[in-house]
Amino acid sequence: MKRDYYILNNGRLSRKDNTLFFEKYDENGGIAGKKPIPVETVQTLYCFGENDYNSKFFNFLSEHGIVLHQFNYYGYYSGSFYPREKLVAGELLVRQVMAYQDNSVRLELAQKFIEAAVFHILANLKENIELPGIASRIKEIEKLKTRISNVGSVNRLMAIEAQIRRIYYECWDLLLNWDEPFEKRSRRPPQNSLNALISFGNSLLYTVVLAEIYQTQLNPTISYLHEPGVRRYSLSLDIAEIFKPFFVDKLIFRLIRKKMIKLNDFDRELKFCYLADDGRKLFLKEWDTMLNRTVKHRQLNRSVSYRRLIRLELYKLIKFLMGEKDYKPFHVWW
Repeated sequence: MKRDYYILNNGRLSRKDNTLFFEKYDENGGIAGKKPIPVETVQTLYCFGENDYNSKFFNFLSEHGIVLHQFNYYGYYSGSFYPREKLVAGELLVRQVMAYQDNSVRLELAQKFIEAAVFHILANLKENIELPGIASRIKEIEKLKTRISNVGSVNRLMAIEAQIRRIYYECWDLLLNWDEPFEKRSRRPPQNSLNALISFGNSLLYTVVLAEIYQTQLNPTISYLHEPGVRRYSLSLDIAEIFKPFFVDKLIFRLIRKKMIKLNDFDRELKFCYLADDGRKLFLKEWDTMLNRTVKHRQLNRSVSYRRLIRLELYKLIKFLMGEKDYKPFHVWW
């Protein structure tokens, strides 16, 4: 069974014969150990260290359809090696572009992505409705939610979504008995521990969605909510919006409420806060466990992993683009 590999140490990744090897570097840059990674077990590689690669290694990844994501020193997403697409569909590509160029279709999809995101935001808040101040914030968000279906442009839609997220994040200090106030969302760079957790989790979700897109015939650069850009896999950002509150936020809530993560799991440089090594290892372990958790699917009548829910979402989008079925975004049902 294939799985994700998280490489946290500095070292060299290479191909030898028909498998992958990771050579860990010691403090002086020497080889401290060598570990084989059977290629048939690899789904995706996540590299968090300062790693060396060569063209032979990347050719091998391409042959086996393995996506590699590189993160920087602070644990934030740098970029991906996205192998040559193996599932090419000219008609779907044309329809993806046509949907983007048709303002009404593009807006319809963007609205559904945001509606699903807000559904999950409200679900998170309603689980804690008994806390002081939460009920009134829910009403504010529900009022804004009614405006989603009536907006005339994607830009106006994103403005409403920004208002909703501002109200939602203002609730986090009420939801969490954390040792450091949230204050407000800060991204580049994250200025406190909660922002560091959100940024790290969102980066992971973005890469998981990208890896799932690779397993379909969708082009990751053509999107509807986020504007397509040069060297930007913006469709991943679109789909990630749906799952952020359910995957990332709920995991953060659990880590804090169960006191699994602490302030000493973070490093700080001036106004920059990021997860230290131990905190990163803990988050990745819990993240991987969450992605492999299963639930009984109502339509398929079988158990599927949380990660598989993302692939199923992509299949629904494909059917919509091909004119086979209306697109109904994921809403958690359990």
